[in-house]
Amino acid sequence: MRFFRDKEEDFSLDYTPLIDVVFLLLIFFMVSTQFVTFQKRLQVALPKAKASAVKEKKKELVIEMTADGQIFVDGRMASLAFLEAYLKKEKGKLGSTIIRADRSLPYGDVVRVMGLCKEAGVTEVGIAVR
Repeated sequence: MRFFRDKEEDFSLDYTPLIDVVFLLLIFFMVSTQFVTFQKRLQVALPKAKASAVKEKKKELVIEMTADGQIFVDGRMASLAFLEAYLKKEKGKLGSTIIRADRSLPYGDVVRVMGLCKEAGVTEVGIAVR
């Protein structure tokens, strides 16, 4: 009587699909680098001008208002009169202002500070929220 042995399953990995994927990725990256355009610059001596096109970055201001009515300008305690004088002194230099006011503070106090900022020519006034 002849006995047949069951074939054992082959648990080795087939590397053919893996190699195909690696070659496809290689080709993709080689082709995609051809689409990147590098700006070639010539050595040109530029003339000087009185007004340059580069804008100065304007300073950001943070105004904090506590529940008891205290005002802090960039972390330093200030009064409403000081804030008004500071904003007038920095007129045109401030780009944006963020007002961080306590939620229990009367709405009118916050509006008064926003009005001072607008009078000083601040272009962007925002109120911080959570």
